Order: sequence, then structure tokens, then C-alpha cells
Amino acid sequence: MPLPLKVVLLIMNCERYAFKAAIQKQTWLASIDVPYYHVLGDPTMEQDYMFSEELKVLTVKTKDDYNSLPSKVIAAYAAVTATKEVDYIFKTDDDQNLNNLNFFRVLISVLASKAHDYGGFIVDVPYPHISQYYRIHPELPHDLMIEKIKYCSGRFYFLSTGAVASLLKQRTNIEQGYLEDYAVGYYLPEIVKRTMLQIDTAKHFQDIVF
Repeated sequence: MPLPLKVVLLIMNCERYAFKAAIQKQTWLASIDVPYYHVLGDPTMEQDYMFSEELKVLTVKTKDDYNSLPSKVIAAYAAVTATKEVDYIFKTDDDQNLNNLNFFRVLISVLASKAHDYGGFIVDVPYPHISQYYRIHPELPHDLMIEKIKYCSGRFYFLSTGAVASLLKQRTNIEQGYLEDYAVGYYLPEIVKRTMLQIDTAKHFQDIVF
């Protein structure tokens, strides 16, 4: 049965962790019917992006390290919207296992019946504070300010193409950030975030322990 909406799944990966992409391809990615690409960065490439349909890889002209994740994500969104006819972009990471193989079909059915521009597990930051995320990723600055905000966790979230268009207007600002999921929520217009769809992603996704 064809999907009622056109979607693409982007999975953030890097050359260093190519084995993580291989594990996903050998497991849950082999059992879903949603088109996907693992996203890599290569700052030396001449063009802004390149799709490999055979390898199911999207390479964008950015660095391939953790701190460049915001740049990689927004570059991937720009590449998809420039070349693909899609209604939604789904985003996840290369360290995720999908436990519920019906997840995408159910989500697409929900979005087809009632449109939402943005959704995932909603993180509600009640007050401004300095991020402690550098304790997990030491390469991050130790003085990152997190504002009072609601945003969707990077484990998995979705964006309508309309929401992506809004983010692309803020591309330069997003590229200057460090926390990709926070930056997406921060730069989305409030009118887009009024209809955020809450998803308990921990019920469907599980961190892969390497």
C-alpha cells in the first residue's frame, strides 16, 4: 500500500562511524518502506551536496564532526527541499534502533489525517541555564546558554516542508550553533510550534550500545 504522504528519513552519520550506518541497514532499515539517506559531511567537495541513490547516502559540504551537526542538518534539509518532492522530513541519528517497525506508517497516517508542522519528544526548558552537555560531548563549549524554550529531542523529530522553509531562512544562525535539536526548536517560528505533536520516542527508539 503506498504511503499517503511523501516523506524522507535523514539519519545523521559520519565517516568515522560508518559501521553504525551499516548496522542500521542490516537491521531495522531493511524492514521499513520509508526512503532514507545517511547524511555525511565533506568540506572538500566542490558542490553543496551529492546524493548516492545506490548507497542511500547524502553528502553535504560541511565538516563531519559533532560540533558541525547543526550545519550538517540544515545543509541536508536544503539539499532535500531543492531536489525532492516531499511533505515531511524525518530526522534521527546513527545510534538509534527502531523497536516498532510500524512506527513510521502509523505516524504518516496521523499526519495525513491532521497536519502538524513539528513533532517528537518535546523537551520543556523552564528557565535559562548553562548547558552541561559538554560532560557527554567534551568537544562542546562549556558556556553554552540554553534559553527558556520547547523543542523536540534529536533522537527523532519530524518537520513539514513549510517548517523547513522557515528554518532555511535562519540557516546562517543555525550554522553558528552547536546543539542541532535545540537550534531547530529555537529558530522555528512560534506559530509553527503551536501544533507540536508529542511523541514518546523512547517507546519506539532505543539507543544502540556499541
